[in-house]
This record gives sequence, structure tokens and C-alpha cells, in this order.
Amino acid sequence: MGPRLSEEFYLYGPSTRFQRFALRLMHLIGWTASSKPPPAPKGIIIVYPHTSNWDFVYGVLFKFATAMEARFLAKASLFRTPLGPWFRRLGGISVDRREPQGFIAKLLEEFATSPSMWLVITVEGTRGYTDHWKSGFYQIAVAGNLPVGMGYIDYGRRSVGVDTYMYMTGDRDSDMQVIRNFYADKRGRRPEWAGEIRLREGREIPAEEP
Repeated sequence: MGPRLSEEFYLYGPSTRFQRFALRLMHLIGWTASSKPPPAPKGIIIVYPHTSNWDFVYGVLFKFATAMEARFLAKASLFRTPLGPWFRRLGGISVDRREPQGFIAKLLEEFATSPSMWLVITVEGTRGYTDHWKSGFYQIAVAGNLPVGMGYIDYGRRSVGVDTYMYMTGDRDSDMQVIRNFYADKRGRRPEWAGEIRLREGREIPAEEP
């Protein structure tokens, strides 16, 4: 019996032995992979809910299985460990939360100068409960006119995927309602830790950390 795939499964590169190994490993642990072609060479992938360190493991398996050349944000302290070089090779971008000023502007500049770039952002900013999402992904998507991929690691269905994309309209309430509808049936490993799907009320400075 082969690896479990969704009806729509897209490889971002030619199939290799390593990709097939990653898919089989996902199959052996009982997980399904779902992927559709991105609508543009550049964009953002948000991941929700994020309630466990295991999310990273399943996310990396998905990246290997699809050959998705996505980059991701991670706290700077991870890059100061012996695993730092490995995180960088995976596409990690160090975020120093003590120095958030100008980080969004730097990311927008990198998008502008890169021929292709997909950036993965865990929008809650923490594995614990939070009453709002970080707005960085929204600011970048609107300012750069970038599509947003809805990434999920759904423990209810044991499925990892990026199979739905949308452009932000600038109407935050309307856009966030579409996002809430998409994630309504997605469940994290610890559902009680899943953050509320809303952006912080009131004015937010453009330099807010993603």
C-alpha cells in the first residue's frame, strides 16, 4: 500500500527517492499530505493552529515530501544552538523579538528582490493560547500584493496541507472571516491552546513582528 495522498497532491519539484521516503514515513505514522500549486512565485503561508512542538516535525516532513522551497521564521535563540546550521539549510530566518523594528520592511524588500519566495509564518506567535494573531502576515500580504496559502496541521484528520490560497483585500474583518471559515474544522494537538482567529483591535504599527 502506497503513501496516503489527498485527491490533489502537487510536487514542487521532480519526484526523488528522498521525497518518496518522506511520503512513506508520513504514511507509516498515519498522516495524509495535501498540496495544490501556488498561484504565484511569491507568497506567504500561514500555519494554524500551532499548539505543539510536533507541528514542526510534521511540517518538515511535508516540506521534504513536496520539495517545497519555503522559508520560515524562527526565534533567534534556535540559531544559536548546535542545530542552527540545520535550521538555516531548511530555510529558517532568524527573528530577534527584542528588536522588531523594521523587520516587516526587511521582509518586503527581500520579497521584492527575490524571483521566488514563499514564507511560512505561525500566526499565533506562540504554542500557547493567545487572544489574537500577529498582524505581520496581513501587513506583508497587503503591502506586497502577495497571495496567502492556508497551511494546516490537522490532528483531527491527521493531515498536513497547503491547498487553499487567497489574496487579502484590505478589508480586515471580511478577510479574517474567510480565514475563520477555512480553519473552523482544523484541530491542533492541544485544541484548548489554539488562539482566537482575529487581529488585534486598534491601530498597529507597521513594524510589528510577524
